[in-house]
Amino acid sequence: MPEEAKRAGWSNQVEFILTLIGYAVGLGNVWRFPYLAYKNGGGAFLIPYFVSLALIGIPLFFLELSFGQFASLGPIKIWIINPAFKGLGFAMTIISALIALYYNVVIAWCLYYLFASMTSYLPWQDCDNEWNTCKCSDANMNFSSPDPWNGKRPDCLVKLEDIKNGSKSTPSSEYFTRKVLGVTDSWTEPGGIKWDVTLCNLLAWIIVFLVLSKGIKSLGKVVYFTAIFPYILLTVLLVRGLTLEGAHEGVMYYLTPNWERLTQASVWSDAAVQIFYSLSACSGGLIAMASYNKFNNNVLRDSLLVPLINCLTSFYAGFVIFSVLGFMANYKHDTMDNVAQGGPGLTFIVYPEALAQMPVAPLWAILFFFMMATLGFSSQFSITETVITGVMDEFPNFFSGRMKRILFRAGICGTAFILGLPMTCRGGEYTLNLMDTFVGGFPLLFVGLFEIISIIYIYGFFRFKRDIEMMLGSSLITKIFFLYFGATWLLISPLALLAVIIFKAIQTKPATDGSYVYPEAGQALGWLMVLAPVIWIPVVFFFEAFRNGLGRLLKKINSPEEKWGPALSENQTGRYSAEYKSRLHEAHKTSSHSGPVEMLSMKKSPLQGTFVTSNGTADLKENPELEHAVKMGNGTEQNGVPQNKDGGGENETNTQFTNPAYVNNEEK
Repeated sequence: MPEEAKRAGWSNQVEFILTLIGYAVGLGNVWRFPYLAYKNGGGAFLIPYFVSLALIGIPLFFLELSFGQFASLGPIKIWIINPAFKGLGFAMTIISALIALYYNVVIAWCLYYLFASMTSYLPWQDCDNEWNTCKCSDANMNFSSPDPWNGKRPDCLVKLEDIKNGSKSTPSSEYFTRKVLGVTDSWTEPGGIKWDVTLCNLLAWIIVFLVLSKGIKSLGKVVYFTAIFPYILLTVLLVRGLTLEGAHEGVMYYLTPNWERLTQASVWSDAAVQIFYSLSACSGGLIAMASYNKFNNNVLRDSLLVPLINCLTSFYAGFVIFSVLGFMANYKHDTMDNVAQGGPGLTFIVYPEALAQMPVAPLWAILFFFMMATLGFSSQFSITETVITGVMDEFPNFFSGRMKRILFRAGICGTAFILGLPMTCRGGEYTLNLMDTFVGGFPLLFVGLFEIISIIYIYGFFRFKRDIEMMLGSSLITKIFFLYFGATWLLISPLALLAVIIFKAIQTKPATDGSYVYPEAGQALGWLMVLAPVIWIPVVFFFEAFRNGLGRLLKKINSPEEKWGPALSENQTGRYSAEYKSRLHEAHKTSSHSGPVEMLSMKKSPLQGTFVTSNGTADLKENPELEHAVKMGNGTEQNGVPQNKDGGGENETNTQFTNPAYVNNEEK
């Protein structure tokens, strides 16, 4: 095999494990899990979370890693295991592509804040900036005085009474919404391109391309930094957070269990969906990364180690976040309910506001946003590589040259940057939130369900088990774990996924962004994002089914039976007569005896007949049709009408015979 045709591989097993950790541990571990835990019962939420990990997360994680490692193929090509379900490969790749588009924009926001923090005074520390409104309130303002702005905002004095009695906004919230994003009033008002954010997005895609320019060879070296360094920064920020006043109250809010919440189905649904977010399952990345493993790698060990590290990281990040939120609540003399937020609001509004109150605020801001950018990149590298691997494995001959592979990777990153431009406009945050709401929910759940059906039920659990044993061997440990995986794959996981899908469908409400409700066009676009990957599952299934005879089967079972027609024999004339049906049956019988090649040759060349002589004149008298019986090339006998080449009658010489199965309608 030529050297360039060989599949690349990890230099060592540590690279693979670190890549999986970097892929699984991302921004959601910091901004999503802690808030979900607080909202859904504090420490009690850990019970449904780890139950979902055991019943759904680890089984799917092991299934996908084993699947990819056994076949050494990307998420599309690997479905040679079952071509009818190749749509799952397309769905996985499309999901990863959509996630990569908006995930990179969030990384661009982190880079923006990182650069903005490189100053002696953070720009979101007060309200004395051109982007601030009259509603902005900082620690230096006293709204009980005649002029809270100390002469800096005379335009606000005319509205002083309304401002005093109305809601206030913080410097960090106005910095994010008005300075960084320049958010418009609605999704239907995209506004112009925000060039500073766009340049940060371009920089992020350039970094992604440079890291992935040589595929996993370059990615495997970078993950030593991107997967390990965030833990150092998390620890530094945790130590700082725990030393702040009010940190203890924040941590207690995070951990105090509310056992009554465990009786609510929404808590269990949130836990199951968070497992999908957290482990990055069912989006093709695990299959793609495992496909570069050695065939006999201990994938069982990796499937237990990485999910546990990932979930413990989420739990650990909760202390980092809530220690600072407790400080913020104490500083503002407010409750945790009014301070705690989830999603981007936590990362870009609440936490920066707390950082601004710390001594040496710029240093802590730099460390925090550098950590967030690193966490984002560690996931983004693998997400983008999943899309690239999926396409390149489909066309291995085309991408055999090194330069073609590099150009293709550059093309993917460049195209993604262009497609991300709508999200770097002033109204782009609405589109990003819409994608985040719809892409990460139903598509992943449907892919997970059909993936289990296709591999465990159709390909077969025991066959797949034997495939895994080819890699791992048949030891006592693997036999014990297959009891666990057998129960989850065959029953528990598919039922749990189906239950979550049904519950989410019942829970579905119109998409919102804070208090803003998307118009019908926005809701429709969101559901199209759900449909874009999922539709490929039935489309490819029915395409393969029709290509392999489903159309003929449907035609057969939807055609009338032979007995169809008038009930009384005197009414059975024309095409319902016994004579017509007999001739039609003989014609079908003849054509069914001939193979495709024989049928083709019969159409292209005149039939060569052999006369069958009767045993006596008595036979001819009783059966005059035997006089022109013809023995066909396939061994059957047919009656023919002698015709000459000029179309003369049967008394003419130089005759040939026509097969009654191939005469035209008039001759019939």
